[in-house]
Amino acid sequence: MDIHELKVGTPGTILPPFENVVKNARRAEELGYDSCWWPDHLMGWIPESIWTPDIAEIAAYQKSPHTYFDALTTISAVACHTSKLLLGTSVTECFRRHPAMLAQAALTLDHISKGRFILGIGAGEYENIEPYGIIYEKPASRLEEALKIIRLLWESEGKVDYDGQFWKLRDAVLTLKPYREECYPPIWVAAHGERTMRITGRLGDGWFPTYMPLERYKEGLKIVRDEARRAGRDPESVTPAMWCYTVIDEDPEECRRLLASPMIRAFTLTMPYYAFEELGYRHPLGEKSVPFSDYVPTRYGREQVIKALEKVPVEVCERYTLNGTPDDIIKKLEEYLKAGLRHVVLWNITFFGDMKKVRPSFTAMSRILEYIKG
Repeated sequence: MDIHELKVGTPGTILPPFENVVKNARRAEELGYDSCWWPDHLMGWIPESIWTPDIAEIAAYQKSPHTYFDALTTISAVACHTSKLLLGTSVTECFRRHPAMLAQAALTLDHISKGRFILGIGAGEYENIEPYGIIYEKPASRLEEALKIIRLLWESEGKVDYDGQFWKLRDAVLTLKPYREECYPPIWVAAHGERTMRITGRLGDGWFPTYMPLERYKEGLKIVRDEARRAGRDPESVTPAMWCYTVIDEDPEECRRLLASPMIRAFTLTMPYYAFEELGYRHPLGEKSVPFSDYVPTRYGREQVIKALEKVPVEVCERYTLNGTPDDIIKKLEEYLKAGLRHVVLWNITFFGDMKKVRPSFTAMSRILEYIKG
């Protein structure tokens, strides 16, 4: 497989006015993107305490870092105005959404989109769960059980009973069938730890982690495929994908400057403790911090966040973002392609570091898309 066969996705618009959501999705389709994705968030990763123009220039244009349209409702509308784009959640979870409701919603979106919906799902982020009165515990076990229930409801011809740790079904039914006979929406799992990678191998149709170093991606994909093989599945049936925080500029020095900016450091702050430890650093939020499982941005004051950002090493930012010139990024994607990557989603966060980079960064992104699409 060469790079011209790599599928390329882009994030969908999440802010009002809603007309822009549809307009931008249609433009992505016209440009040749293969997929468009929406996060299922109530809260963003950037603390509002630093969402001020002196630190985050984007704050002059966007009032809050926590503004999101509902992902499933948004996808239903976009599906009615596009015809080729794959449309997915990046990602939802099973704390706020019962697996039976997810199963029904996914099938409904499958029909609305005429078979273009992908159910991206993960173990859940603490910030979207605990602040809203939901107990966050045993996320990996909960994810596994939810995937089993979704598949059970999809594939059953009659009543379903299930006696699980988190959910118990008695005489449950879901008779809605997929848009195409026996072709259920693909389930892509945002797995980063070994246990969730193994769950992906057993129960997922795609592996959808956020950007990670090449050697770790190779190791993770091997775990996913080995587990699929042990479960009696074709390991090639699980699509290797990746969501990439992307910092891009035609000038390598500008890339390095942007990577050191407070807002790019703020995104990197969400990396787990081992991402810092492997480079000889301590995580600024705590020695064993795993922000997906313990970070609530709204609980951090301005001074506290600024001190934490100052402790985020640029080396970590470089290692956990896809960054460089368009040619650099193409070369990196070719290496991931050799490692097995088949679908990449590029989220351009360059302009968070400098709003003057909005136009040039998207121009540079278009160069990548044009090259891949030949």
